[in-house]
Amino acid sequence: MTLLQIATLAGFCGLLFYISRHLPLHDLLQNNRQQHLVFGCAAAVFTLWLFRAGIYEGLSVHFLWLPALALTLGLRWGIICATMALLGVTAVGIESWSMFGVNGLLGIVLPMSLSYLVLMLAFHKLPRHLFVYIFICAFFPGALGIASKMFFLTGYYTLDGLYTWQVAFDNYLILTPLMLFPEAMLNGMTMTLLVIYKPDWVYTFHDKFYLDK
Repeated sequence: MTLLQIATLAGFCGLLFYISRHLPLHDLLQNNRQQHLVFGCAAAVFTLWLFRAGIYEGLSVHFLWLPALALTLGLRWGIICATMALLGVTAVGIESWSMFGVNGLLGIVLPMSLSYLVLMLAFHKLPRHLFVYIFICAFFPGALGIASKMFFLTGYYTLDGLYTWQVAFDNYLILTPLMLFPEAMLNGMTMTLLVIYKPDWVYTFHDKFYLDK
């Protein structure tokens, strides 16, 4: 492992420790619905992350689905859930253990934090409307999240000397425009279906804010 990989691993593990200390774990053990949501979402994200395409090791593209995860479970449970999915794809050999910290920070924490930031800004600065929730809080963060991950991961590969900028750009970053709309659509459609048919599953959606006017 390189020094940068060790530093990111330490930072990611420290963040997970901090989050776990502030999670109501006893509620999870006593609430069957919460268990089904957390582990069901982890299984769904793990399955999605199995499907990817790429030529060079590490420079593979796949859908994230993380804004929808953050909106459904909340930021803290969303990060824990996505980490379980990352552990799964790493354990089966699709991702490298040496990249676990990098993938955790740039592939999970960064896009989910941006998604939650957009949610908070929209909640306080924009009209609280169903279409604002779907398009601004789910659709737009989907594109923003995958773009930020691909940009910063390209920078990491270049900075750590694993690939030259030209190789990383030609085989990874250049694909970003192709991923924006599908990723945004995936998250937008997911949240549309959830708030219509299962709004009680969505941690960040409340009828009194978005429907009861």
